[in-house]
Amino acid sequence: MDKKIFLIAGTEDARKLAEFLLNRGFDLTASVVSDYGRKLLETCAGVKINDKPLDRDELEKILCTGDFDYIVDASHPYAKNVSTNAISAAHAAQIPYIRYERAEIDFDYEKIFRVDSYEAAALKASEFGKNIFLTTGSRTLKIFVNLLKDCNLTARVLPTAEVLAQCEALGLTPKQIVAMQGAFSVELNAELFKHAGAEVIVTKNSGQIGGADTKIAAARLLNLPVVMIDRPKIVYPNRVETFDEVLKFLEETL
Repeated sequence: MDKKIFLIAGTEDARKLAEFLLNRGFDLTASVVSDYGRKLLETCAGVKINDKPLDRDELEKILCTGDFDYIVDASHPYAKNVSTNAISAAHAAQIPYIRYERAEIDFDYEKIFRVDSYEAAALKASEFGKNIFLTTGSRTLKIFVNLLKDCNLTARVLPTAEVLAQCEALGLTPKQIVAMQGAFSVELNAELFKHAGAEVIVTKNSGQIGGADTKIAAARLLNLPVVMIDRPKIVYPNRVETFDEVLKFLEETL
């Protein structure tokens, strides 16, 4: 099989999907936007990597060359702009688009407060106290820093030089930064929350692979409120939650 896929990647499950597709004979080019994403994919023998950030026009130009038969969007569940750009570019290039998105988790915890934006999350979190523990990553950290100037923030982020420099530029002190690579157990989450004196946890429903389950379990253990940012509302032409469903779509559109 020599069908060529352009994979939008950058997460751990996207790396696993890349291996899955390579093992089934597809020719794969994967696009990432960070050094972390590139290093994840470098372990996949045979994958070609594009590490240049692409806007909608640049992605459309690549897809319109005729070099690719499909686009598989396995970007992070909260990367709204990436997905909307991919849908638009695939339509312009007239090639099939399939969205792989890790499943959400349904939580039964009465202290989860759902919001639909990072700004709303910041405002809601401030209702529960001054000590706010952020597990939402570094890309939106500026929103919380700007809106919660009177609060004590603790941000858990990836331990990369780029991310730490970003935290420093935003004025966070070493005491406010937990630079660790997950996954995190319930026990470790609970200890980190206690150590920071957290009064509220801010998170996203990033699925089991994103550690959402153990964060909520730790918050429940400590009886802490959780502000959860819902996933962006996007109308996908095709959306699946398993690798086998991705493969089925690709085979059916041959």
